[in-house]
Amino acid sequence: MSREERGIAPASVISDRGAEQEAPRWRRDFPIDWAEDDYVSRRDLVKFMVLTSGAFAVGQLWILYKSLFRRHAPAGAARPIASVEELPVGGAKTFNYPEGSTPRLLVRTGERAFVAYDQQCTHLQCPVVPAVEQGKLHCPCHNGWFDLQTGVPLAGPPQRRLPRVLLEVQGQTVFATGVEDSAT
Repeated sequence: MSREERGIAPASVISDRGAEQEAPRWRRDFPIDWAEDDYVSRRDLVKFMVLTSGAFAVGQLWILYKSLFRRHAPAGAARPIASVEELPVGGAKTFNYPEGSTPRLLVRTGERAFVAYDQQCTHLQCPVVPAVEQGKLHCPCHNGWFDLQTGVPLAGPPQRRLPRVLLEVQGQTVFATGVEDSAT
């Protein structure tokens, strides 16, 4: 059914002003056919807002559930990752613990002192590089700095600390015993 058959004036005809030439220029440039304008009722708007808000709330609950579940994940079995003689003081080694995880970084800070963190920066997952003489870990992508002893961000864009790998030195072997999430 055409517009004329439904009794609707064409969009270019301004019914309240007469001929198109008599209408102001803005009205000719922006003709509005009020009869065909699509209005959104308040009920539809409220329905949309409730559904959108509900989706955001469900998303936040999912994130909360996942973070609680991740914190209570069972610790992996202890696994040897390096020998004491393998790394000089100030040396570093990458490893995977548990198997299939993101790369981790083991750093020897003293004669029998070791620290290990996730090698990915908490900002945009760039690899961190140890600067043992400064007591820091450096993310060269955006000039982020982390404390070598705690993994806490010191400068740059990172806001969360690095996930720490729990270590034990038994005899001449360094063992990874678990991972401490950055949120805890």
